[in-house]
Amino acid sequence: MMIMKNIKIVFIAFVLIGSSAIGQTARQKRAEKSYNQFSFVKAVEQYEKMIEKDINKEYALRKLGDAYIMLRKPEMALPIYKQVVEQPNVPSEYFYYYAQVLRANGKYKESKVWMKKYKESGNKEDSRVKAFFKEGDLASGIFNSYESYTVSTLNVNTEYNEYGAYELGDQILFSSSRDDGVSIVRTYSWDEQAMIAIYQASKTGDSISTAIQIIGDVNIPRFHNGSVTFNTDGTKMYFSRNNTEGNKKINDDDGTSQMGIYKAELIEGEWKNSTPINLNNPNYMVYNPSLNEDGTKLYFVSDMPDGFGGTDIYVSDIKEDGSLDTPENLGPIVNSEGNETFPFVHNEGTLYFSSDGHVGMGLLDVYVTVLDENDAPVNIINLGDPINSKKDDFAYFLDNEGFKGYVSSNRNGGVGGDDIYSFNRIPPLRLKGQIFDAINNEPIAGAKVILARKNGEEIAYFITEEDGSYEHLIERDSDFALKGSKHKFIPISKDFSSHGLEKQKEIIVDLNIGLAPIEDVVLLADLETIYFDLDKFNIREDAAVELDKVVTLMNKYPGMVIRLESHTDSRGSDSYNMTLSANRAKSTYEYIISQGISEERITKYDGFGESQLINKCSDGVKCSKEEHQLNRRTEFVIIKMK
Repeated sequence: MMIMKNIKIVFIAFVLIGSSAIGQTARQKRAEKSYNQFSFVKAVEQYEKMIEKDINKEYALRKLGDAYIMLRKPEMALPIYKQVVEQPNVPSEYFYYYAQVLRANGKYKESKVWMKKYKESGNKEDSRVKAFFKEGDLASGIFNSYESYTVSTLNVNTEYNEYGAYELGDQILFSSSRDDGVSIVRTYSWDEQAMIAIYQASKTGDSISTAIQIIGDVNIPRFHNGSVTFNTDGTKMYFSRNNTEGNKKINDDDGTSQMGIYKAELIEGEWKNSTPINLNNPNYMVYNPSLNEDGTKLYFVSDMPDGFGGTDIYVSDIKEDGSLDTPENLGPIVNSEGNETFPFVHNEGTLYFSSDGHVGMGLLDVYVTVLDENDAPVNIINLGDPINSKKDDFAYFLDNEGFKGYVSSNRNGGVGGDDIYSFNRIPPLRLKGQIFDAINNEPIAGAKVILARKNGEEIAYFITEEDGSYEHLIERDSDFALKGSKHKFIPISKDFSSHGLEKQKEIIVDLNIGLAPIEDVVLLADLETIYFDLDKFNIREDAAVELDKVVTLMNKYPGMVIRLESHTDSRGSDSYNMTLSANRAKSTYEYIISQGISEERITKYDGFGESQLINKCSDGVKCSKEEHQLNRRTEFVIIKMK
């Protein structure tokens, strides 16, 4: 009954560990998803819950500190990072983050101490060390250490200006000042290029057709027409155009025709019924519209009075009758004394925009906005290189899946003035894997997996789910090690690399080699080793008693499968002892089979001769009879126990 009781306890523990593992992994997945979708308020809650439940606590503390930085709360990040930098094997970049947070909290002396620790941790060549807290932004630095993009020019570019690409189904729409070969080319006095018109091109895979002006009455040759946004089903378009009344320009007091926003409908394949929105004003600009996913809010740019700088970003609710409510300025977190322009609202509600008023890489840079629990902006993050350059970078567009998009730029190496570039957003690589019992090839729940860098810095750990699985986001172009362990199993370690995986979203690394049961029959079941007389392989009476226990146990547990291993002492030649041990293994096997146990339940019966002595009694060593007796044995290795 003691065996049954122990098995019940093991089973209950297995169930509890399995359900706990599922909960742990699910919590971490939710936290990672929130963090990578810029939902840092939710991420804070989820990482705090992980810490409270002691789930991957060291890793959760690091990410909690990062999330507070994204939310522009260095005072909250300070005590978190203070714990983080004391962790064993903490990644050295957290010395840098802690130094920055200390500085943000006015602790300049301590900040220098930790910056020195960062430098001495193998970072002497880091440009941030050389510049030491010159211009820079910690949130952007942390975020861009995990993000990666590849950028390439689009074949719709000409020697003229192209910008503002927007993907709608299999169509790409954009604005261009290209010369279409018409007899009268109307130019803009500012740069002597043709007036802006809206174009479209069909996209098939990576191939893009020749662009043509969109069909309908949207483009008016005498005016600028451009920067488009659409509702989700592609039947309504908002776009920028010079203020007009009919086909006549509306000028301000200085004789300038300001930009306004117009909307049009798709009717039988043509864009028609262009009408101005009610917020247009002849005395200031209202342009660069962007609709949110459900079409209830319109974001736009304006230099209307009482703003923060040159042009600011505003948002207005769209009423049931289609008119726009009183616009709301997005405030000083987003808007600066400079110019903010080209807002783009992704389907997840994340706002991207361009600005020349925030600390950046050049002129206009692309930023992403971080929102609090009330959807109010609390921070902005510069998207970094290669989305941004030393020149103007603007009109960011990201597809619904969040992996591909377009950005416009006048950076060096382009075809014309402003050019459109396509990009692939390469998010952190997702590591996936499972732990398997190497003998049974069955998944192992409740195992602990440690993810570490090649230099030994531990990044995170996780507890495997019921199917033995684990997953985690990792950096690309790095070297890692995975370590798996569980009670009664031999720990396993495996190195792997994430180099050269730019086109992959995930990497699978299984720990299914060498994670085998510890071969301890006393721990696994109440079976005793059986012994043999010198030079004999017959089953002694005391051995028969133990073998009968084996038979009884195997009858009680039909799922039990074993392996037999027989050994000799060191007396006699190696070849003789190998034959003798093989005979002992066979005798043991035949005895158990003779008691009605199926042959399939004994996977092997091997002899090892004197190769695995359990004491000092090797050739030439004087030992007692009792000491030699310990080596003349057959051991039982339980392969399965269900």
